[in-house]
Amino acid sequence: MSSAEPLRWQVGDVMITSVSESDTPTSPRFLFDGLSKGGVLARADAAPWLRPYFVSDEGYLLQRIHCCVIEADEHRIAVDTCVGNDKQRSNPLWHEQQGPFLDDLAEAGFPPESITHVVCTHLHVDHVGWNTRLVNGEWVPTFPNAQYLFCRAEYDHWESTGDLFGDSVFDDSVAPIVAAGLVEMIDPDHQICDEVSFQSTPGHTPGHISVVISSQGKRAIITGDMVHTPLQLADPELSSMFDTDSDEARATRHEVFPDWADSQTLVIGTHFGAPTGGIMVRDGEGYKLEFDE
Repeated sequence: MSSAEPLRWQVGDVMITSVSESDTPTSPRFLFDGLSKGGVLARADAAPWLRPYFVSDEGYLLQRIHCCVIEADEHRIAVDTCVGNDKQRSNPLWHEQQGPFLDDLAEAGFPPESITHVVCTHLHVDHVGWNTRLVNGEWVPTFPNAQYLFCRAEYDHWESTGDLFGDSVFDDSVAPIVAAGLVEMIDPDHQICDEVSFQSTPGHTPGHISVVISSQGKRAIITGDMVHTPLQLADPELSSMFDTDSDEARATRHEVFPDWADSQTLVIGTHFGAPTGGIMVRDGEGYKLEFDE
């Protein structure tokens, strides 16, 4: 669990605030087939910028699960809603959590009723959990005044496809939002307002999107899981075991990274350990993040 101080980035007139649900070292074998801690350390030796923020001295990946709230004019847009409390999950770290996330969100200035939009980059377990909360035995929308935006291709896929771990993610965190009439099904190039739009980044899942924030000539990207760890910036060929289509995921990274790596764009990783976001630049055959120390 985490009650870490929120991270904040100013992008032109837009403020982005990251509220963490958890910050945990993660075994590389959880994400990548055949990648050991020794293999991670070898990669970090070749890309020293990965330490100390994203790779530990023991070879663990330093990961976080967090929600970004975008403040753009009157909009308060929550991007990815973490794992949630009280959910029945096969992962023991996520099973029936009783964490302080909603209190932390409110303390950061965002009580649930103030959120105007909820965006899920995709519909995996750790991106939809706080869509709902348990009230008197029923799953009800956590953000009652928000419009929840689901990519149509993503929704259609998970409506007819079982969860990766056999959990009831769709039933407890997605379907109740539809039943409450709070969902707008969108295309992957949807735009919420002048400053906030989406970019199609499929492969991890069929309808995966990343979020693009543009204001006053500045740009930021919230990646979603098209990249899980900065190791995949250093080596875009590296694909997660959880990708629906690993070849498409690789192709997506090779397609979008050259544009993002313009030495000006702030890239905020949905699972990158703190400092979580940095300016993306080319680095040899791959890419890296530069950030204020």
